[in-house]
Amino acid sequence: MSTEPTESKRAQSRSVEWAVWGGIVFVVLAIVAAYVREQQRAPSSKLPVIAQVADFTLTNQLDRPVRLADLRGQVWVADIIFTRCPGPCATMTKRMSELQGALPPNAPAKLITLTTDPAHDTSRALASYADRFGADSNRWHFLTGPKADLVKLAVSSLKLTVLDTEEAKRNSPNDLFIHSTIFVVVDKQGRLRAVFESLDTVLTEEEVATGASRDQSTWEKTVKPRLLETVTALLAEQDK
Repeated sequence: MSTEPTESKRAQSRSVEWAVWGGIVFVVLAIVAAYVREQQRAPSSKLPVIAQVADFTLTNQLDRPVRLADLRGQVWVADIIFTRCPGPCATMTKRMSELQGALPPNAPAKLITLTTDPAHDTSRALASYADRFGADSNRWHFLTGPKADLVKLAVSSLKLTVLDTEEAKRNSPNDLFIHSTIFVVVDKQGRLRAVFESLDTVLTEEEVATGASRDQSTWEKTVKPRLLETVTALLAEQDK
């Protein structure tokens, strides 16, 4: 009896078996890829609660009080600068202004900029600085107040760094403080949820004044889109 038909059937069976396993592997890989894509679309699902922001009352550039309670139900992005800063503050504030322009105008989202230098940065000084960057006072608060209250909010709640620069180590008369260059994101319940480095390149004063932007920077390509995606996801997150 010839064994050719039997061998042919075995070969066909193996072909079917490999086709089935290949199909299963393809489906599994497709599911995994879809899961990864979904996680990238919804970053809030992976965002831990880093800290609860403690209650505060500070004063904005319009000389009006701003409290934690005023920001409930809002997602906000915060940073810390000072208006006499000879270093990265202008670049940070320009990038905050880009976020202001990118956020939907009616979204419950705010920008918060704290000063490290309340002795100089009065409400009037902050108003002038805010105007320089086209800040909408309904959406972007520049906050001043007692230094202890600013430090408490910045350091204890938002995990920002604020240090006085020793006089002997100052590079210029206005080189007064060392501070974080990060942007932090707070959710609608007043919880710190994400941190983004705002600087990869620092624009010169002339570049800031003329509206220059380094389109190929990490900020433009990666950080700003990811930050905006995070804010959008937190806006969509259910209160809990």
